Amino acid sequence: MKYQELAKRLRELGCEERRQAKGSHRIWYNPAANQVASAPDWGGKDLAPGTVRNIIPQLGISRDQFGPIK
Repeated sequence: MKYQELAKRLRELGCEERRQAKGSHRIWYNPAANQVASAPDWGGKDLAPGTVRNIIPQLGISRDQFGPIK
C-alpha cells in the first residue's frame, strides 16, 4: 500500500494529517479517538503491511473499519 492510499483511507475515516514530522514521516490525528500516530511517506514506495497494521490501532481504528491491507 502506498502512502497516498493510506492517507485517503485515513481521511475517509475522519483522521486529519496534522504536520510533517522528522524525515519522511507525517503525523496523523484521529479526533474521534483522540489518538495520534506517525506514518512514513515514502512517495511511490510501498509501505510494509506490518507498518500499516501498526498505524491503524495507534489511531484507534479497528481492522474492520479500515478494510483490507494490500
